[in-house]
Amino acid sequence: MSAESHIIVQDLRLAYAHKEVLHGVSFDIQRNEIFGIIGPAQSGKTSLLRCLNRTIDFTPDAHVTGTVTVDGQDVRRVKDVFALRRKIGMVAPLPVGLPLSIYDNVAFAPRCAGIRRKSELDALVEQCLSQAALWDEVKDRLDSLGTKLSGGQQQRLTIARALSHQPEVLCLDEFSIAIDPVTTMRIEDVLKELRHHVTIILVTNLTQQARRLADRTMFLWQGSIVELDRSEVIFSEHPGNRQTYEYVNGIFG
Repeated sequence: MSAESHIIVQDLRLAYAHKEVLHGVSFDIQRNEIFGIIGPAQSGKTSLLRCLNRTIDFTPDAHVTGTVTVDGQDVRRVKDVFALRRKIGMVAPLPVGLPLSIYDNVAFAPRCAGIRRKSELDALVEQCLSQAALWDEVKDRLDSLGTKLSGGQQQRLTIARALSHQPEVLCLDEFSIAIDPVTTMRIEDVLKELRHHVTIILVTNLTQQARRLADRTMFLWQGSIVELDRSEVIFSEHPGNRQTYEYVNGIFG
């Protein structure tokens, strides 16, 4: 573990009722890196993300042991869980727009946090939409319903909404699952810029996406870490584990 670690996970285990889905995983994530997580379906990738910001708490039969620390603070000991979830933003696989205007989709969380001045909200909405590469497309129709946008635009609106919390960590769970390749590349360009401001955790089934974006990549399989290394090693002809090579080259998975 490095002094630059933003997140440290140690011996994390997660069980749903009597079925354990994460088997004592340990790793760290550096500040302002893009950290990729790959692996087949049912490997525990989404469950792992939910442990980071404690949205796993919404699942009654989930049992978590081990520690997750963010900036040295154990998330299980955090009393203000809402503040934790603002700090660790989450973007779901399918965009879920609030039935509000584009403007209000982004301004909703800041208003809940107590920001009332219109000039301050205007500046924040423009900033978040610009960071999500959406401002130029919607600046003349901010009063339109966010749910009327195209799928790719709604996904970027979801990112803008997550950024409105001013998170330190942004978790993206299969963000490109329902959007076209051109929009996917646009969002990838957005992420490369955002990394200067936030730490990004990218869960993806697209191994080439992790290869393009991630500084380091972790291969998770059946709830255990097979390999974690720099992406150029993971996606090389000679990763540390033969199973990694077979997965990223489509031999299994």
